[in-house]
Amino acid sequence: MLTKYGLDVAIPIIIVALAVIVIGLFISNVPLRVFFIIIGGATLLFTLNFFRDPDRTVPVVENGIISPADGKIVNISEVEEIEYLGGKVKQVCIFMSPLNVHVNRYPVNGTVEFFRYVEGKYLMAFEDKSSDLNERTLIGINTGSYRLLFKQIAGFVARRIVCPIAVGDTAVAGERFGMIKFGSRVDVLMPLDAEVLVELDQHVTAGETVLARIPQ
Repeated sequence: MLTKYGLDVAIPIIIVALAVIVIGLFISNVPLRVFFIIIGGATLLFTLNFFRDPDRTVPVVENGIISPADGKIVNISEVEEIEYLGGKVKQVCIFMSPLNVHVNRYPVNGTVEFFRYVEGKYLMAFEDKSSDLNERTLIGINTGSYRLLFKQIAGFVARRIVCPIAVGDTAVAGERFGMIKFGSRVDVLMPLDAEVLVELDQHVTAGETVLARIPQ
């Protein structure tokens, strides 16, 4: 299944890729025919892979924070966050390569209490400073017990963040809410007493991997 958040890009690319393949089939020059078919086929496979949107089974973990993105953990640290959480927090950063599923999912249940879009640069997403300098969205959720902030951060290749949500929306852990197209990063900022359950370089799955747990 292709994600609805990427159909505006995926469908035109798929049409062009199929056209290239068909054109290649009618080219008499064998090397050129093979070239067209390979280019069209590779483009088609990459597009179908990138915009895929598989179903996920959301774990039931009391006070658990679910990964909002597929990818690799590239940073676990304590940082100051003044816009929404107002102090020192724990941060877990997930780098999404072009081969990962790029649909994002809510990490917790609650209400969207804060939303801000920030224009910015397009540094490599795995660089720490990309969190504060790149194009990004900031989404704050009030769970009723604590508040959590996460960021969709565009990377060097990614030039389009899709996030059709607004303050007042209901967040349901594991439900889809948007995507970042063509490589990116998602940062999750949580209370300082959160017990982080993942490690650096660990690969995580959106809607399934439990990043952390808040003590009762």
